[in-house]
Amino acid sequence: MSGTTLFGRGEELAAVDALVDALPGHSDALLIHGAPGVGKSALLDHAAARARACGFTVLRASGVQAESDLPFAGLHQLTHTVTDRIPRLPTPQAQALLGVFGMTEPSPGASGPQLFMLSLAVLGLLGEVAAEAPVLLVVDDAQWLDTPTLDVLAFVARRVGAEPVGLLVAVREDRTVWRGAPDLRELHLKPLEPNAADALLTARSPGLAPGTRRLVAQMSAGNPLALTELPMTLGADGAPRESALSPGLPLTARLERAFSSRPAGLPSDTHLALLVAAIADDGALTEVLAAASALTGAEVSARSLEPAIAAGLMRVDGFRIDFTHPLVRSAILSSASLADRLAAHGALARTLQGQSDRQAWHRAAADGRPDEAVARQLDQAALSAKERGATAVALTALERATALSELPSQGVARLLGAAELRFELGQADRASALVQQAESLGPDPLERARIVLLRDWLESESDTSTSRIHLLIATAEQAAEVGDPELALRLLRAAARRCWWADPERELRERVVTAAERLPVPELHLDLVCTLAGAAPVEASATVIDRLRRLEREGGYDVVTAATLANAAIMLNAYDHVTGFVRHAADGLRRQGRRALLAQSLVFLALATVHTVDWETGLPAAAEAARLAEENVQPRWMTGARVAKAQFAALRGDLDTALVTIGEAEGQGLTVVDPSKLAYIQITRGLIGLAAGHPAEAFSCVWRVFDPADPAYHPFMQTMAITELAEAATGDDQRAMARNALRQLATSAGASEVQMIRVNLGFARALLADDEHAEEHFRSAFNLDMSRTPFVRARLMLAYGTWLRRRRRVMEARTPLRIARESFAAMGVEPWRERAAQELRSAGEGSRSQGRPDRDLLTPQEVQIAQLAAQGLSNKEIGRQLYLSPRTIGTHLYRIFPKLGITSRSQLSEKLGTD
Repeated sequence: MSGTTLFGRGEELAAVDALVDALPGHSDALLIHGAPGVGKSALLDHAAARARACGFTVLRASGVQAESDLPFAGLHQLTHTVTDRIPRLPTPQAQALLGVFGMTEPSPGASGPQLFMLSLAVLGLLGEVAAEAPVLLVVDDAQWLDTPTLDVLAFVARRVGAEPVGLLVAVREDRTVWRGAPDLRELHLKPLEPNAADALLTARSPGLAPGTRRLVAQMSAGNPLALTELPMTLGADGAPRESALSPGLPLTARLERAFSSRPAGLPSDTHLALLVAAIADDGALTEVLAAASALTGAEVSARSLEPAIAAGLMRVDGFRIDFTHPLVRSAILSSASLADRLAAHGALARTLQGQSDRQAWHRAAADGRPDEAVARQLDQAALSAKERGATAVALTALERATALSELPSQGVARLLGAAELRFELGQADRASALVQQAESLGPDPLERARIVLLRDWLESESDTSTSRIHLLIATAEQAAEVGDPELALRLLRAAARRCWWADPERELRERVVTAAERLPVPELHLDLVCTLAGAAPVEASATVIDRLRRLEREGGYDVVTAATLANAAIMLNAYDHVTGFVRHAADGLRRQGRRALLAQSLVFLALATVHTVDWETGLPAAAEAARLAEENVQPRWMTGARVAKAQFAALRGDLDTALVTIGEAEGQGLTVVDPSKLAYIQITRGLIGLAAGHPAEAFSCVWRVFDPADPAYHPFMQTMAITELAEAATGDDQRAMARNALRQLATSAGASEVQMIRVNLGFARALLADDEHAEEHFRSAFNLDMSRTPFVRARLMLAYGTWLRRRRRVMEARTPLRIARESFAAMGVEPWRERAAQELRSAGEGSRSQGRPDRDLLTPQEVQIAQLAAQGLSNKEIGRQLYLSPRTIGTHLYRIFPKLGITSRSQLSEKLGTD
């Protein structure tokens, strides 16, 4: 390495050069792995210089171990030079980004994680900068970046799309950057080959004696930084000044010793300033000098840093300090005594008045013994981090606060809070260990109740016994007695959820309802409504429906409330209410960046719209839900999205897609003992069997939901499955089994106030009736309100027309068959349309062929984009809703127009059949 020359890196230079050179028209990302000193930083410097020479904007950040607990410290480092563009963003995004940088006060009442709103804001900010010139993001030592910054970078890497934005990330070879990393190309830097190492050594240390040269080459092992730095540890006679060249030391340790030898002759104030800079969580020059002055008791000025700069240990860029290599920082820290490090943290804490969160971290690092005051300050830092979406940072703060608790009992609440955050992060094993630790410290009654609730979350998929429901009820009663009805209701809601999953005996479900209704909470309390829906979806259906309607009329509820009410509605099969609540929630959840809750709500919407065969809403909802659930690691909602996608595919007649998709859902579902999920899968397999014209196979699948010995048995889900069972029951034995199941279901669910359940029961009675009573039951079914269940109504018409034709009432049969055929055609339900057309031909009436709807030419995501564009939204507005860049939206529309045979947005509405 000489000047800008990188020896032995021809292939690596070609890779980064290609990425930079392609930027004006193509975005790309590259993850560079390598050992410390192998040349990652030099390669990044080369790429940054090349990009600047091309007139591109270069944004840089370098991970600092001391900053890894500070939320968005790395993001601020990366974007601080372009924050003047933030006001150009939509107001919610701008406020979110300014808020985490401490540049504005949080909005009144703002709460909850904002990570994905921030990610969207950063994507928008990069788009604004890229509109002026291509952008190269350069990130070094990514293994030390704070977790929220890494999450934002992963979001950007997945979605930067067609924007001229490149991303180069360097990380140590033994470290992992992302959990569930984006699919980035990788480049592994290896040690230099002997010829390249020899050329570098000649260029940097030409006067070495042959014996010393051989020793340096041997100890360096092809590491470019070692080849550069180790010769500098030699004395005038060529002998090592200290033990940096000891063969027994690992290479990284040798390099640290090489760096640590340089400050030895520096003035004491310079040495202390270096130590403060090494432990600082921000490279701000003024803060480092102020803390160093507090540490020494005398003024330390910028002049004190000049010897360190001259020694090649640090550089000052504007008002920020940076080390020339990360190993310089670690060398300084490792060579400092424990007392000096604690004192430096204390000095920094004293200079950070008015910056409570940062001060808390340094006070905690400076304290070698329990200190409840510092622990409470860390509690506040944890709360602040959680509100900003930095769950991992909040977790670290709580765990550190636990260690600083003066009394063991004071740490119980902190341990439980940390366990909740571990659970949110998907770390169930570590959460369980924290709960176990809290249990050993003598929790009070309310803390014991929290432990029971936490254990229910942690073990929900491994323990489906009724004993768990008994425990939840008993614990809720105890929490109510101690005076915490909110915690009691949360416990009862957990019990109700378990009741819905596996439907235990009626007595146990009634205990949940009775306990919930005794609590002093408003009758429209969300948790109360959800508890009643889950524990008594039939018995309390009238009450829950009434409360849902009242809440709909009152309005004014927030998006989280709307999403929660959608959950209550879907547990009743009240799909008309599900749709309304989710439509209200989805836009707000997108604006707030609450992607996990958005994924869940979109699954509800997709499942609800299957019954109305609303392709324009349901298919994009299922596709978006699947994408979000995969990114958020939400297996339950991934399965739900696949179920909805498979059902839509069956309705369309795309049986290959339906079978593959439900197979994927079943593979995921088998990892969890959840009768409700298995029931959904078997009902879907039944629908696929009916679409394929295999009623016996369909009956076999759906019957599992009615068989008490089967894992998919689910008494309440039978209210959905009964339509497929009735249509699939063609043989005498099957019809007898279905009639018996219908009688039992009518006894248990016949009093339900949910319209869909009433319609499904009426449909089944008509199809399963004997000849003597069939027409009466058909007419009774037609008298039901089927305005929100058009697919069931069309199937009923088909069944009635078929029944009439088979009794030689051919002229009468043609009308219901014609209505069925046209209804199925309008809905795009091809298998049933073809069946109705065949019945019409058998009744002596021809049937015209149907063309493929234009929307079927598009993917679900293209349908969603086309619909939004047809509403008049710009590419930027569509991108904000779907978390995609405007340029990516433009690329999709470029593909959509030829598929639809159009040339402008104004033609979209007509092609999609939308108003």
